[in-house]
Amino acid sequence: MKIGFIGLGIMGKPMAGHLKEAGHEIIVPERKSLGSAERGAYQVVPDAKAVAAAAEVVILMVPDTPDVEAVLFGADGVAAGLSKGKLVIDMSSISPTATKGFAAKINALGCDYLDAPVSGGEVGAKQASLTIMVGGPEAAFERARPLFDKMGKNVTLVGPNGAGQTTKVANQIIVALTIEAVGEALVFASKAGADPARVRQALMGGLATSRILELHGERMIKRTFNPGFRIALHQKDLNLALQAAKDLGVALPNTASTQQLFSASVAAGNGGLDHSGLVKALETLAAHPVVADPKD
Repeated sequence: MKIGFIGLGIMGKPMAGHLKEAGHEIIVPERKSLGSAERGAYQVVPDAKAVAAAAEVVILMVPDTPDVEAVLFGADGVAAGLSKGKLVIDMSSISPTATKGFAAKINALGCDYLDAPVSGGEVGAKQASLTIMVGGPEAAFERARPLFDKMGKNVTLVGPNGAGQTTKVANQIIVALTIEAVGEALVFASKAGADPARVRQALMGGLATSRILELHGERMIKRTFNPGFRIALHQKDLNLALQAAKDLGVALPNTASTQQLFSASVAAGNGGLDHSGLVKALETLAAHPVVADPKD
């Protein structure tokens, strides 16, 4: 297939690479950030409009709701290059409410729309093991399924447009609150004089075990906060959760408190750290680190 791919960032770059390896032709818009490898592997066209005109399917993987709106409906955007029968897949993590509006506009052009956000981070993108949560028509999902299967392993059609983004927001609530819980537990254990590494090892054998305790607990102890998923992006996702909750009249008290810790992290200059770096905000409140940061 001819696949337009817009957003060759930390996640998008390996995802597009898997599609290329599967034999698909990848079409990307001109960007100064494109390296020689991308220019050699992909067809480069002037803008998003040209991508949509040349492709059968257009995939977006950009940071936030305004970015998706600009790529789709801005000057020389995707919508301007679409013709009937094409498929647009947004794999970004954005507002469920805005997604429904974007889908309606694309549908009015005679094209299908899927919202298909992902979970699994940079590692999952590189290993093609992402969880992909999809909202949209079943026929469009079946059309896209062979592409999803090249990028992920757990692929689920959740419901109509917006349902994929709603599922991703729910995922981000669980991940954020679990990171916060692991951080609190390790700060508590360390302050009490226990070896946090051994505490983590013991907890891995009980009901408290989780992938977050396994992976991010280790990051907190080893102080390896180079980003797989940045604090600033998780802050954005919890903003989506809290805004949607406000619209629905739902209280999310622990999501709100965890968002305050993300905001404190960003204010302290740590927005670029991996989201496991949330523990630093807890350490500040406790005036005690899980483990002292290594000396430069």
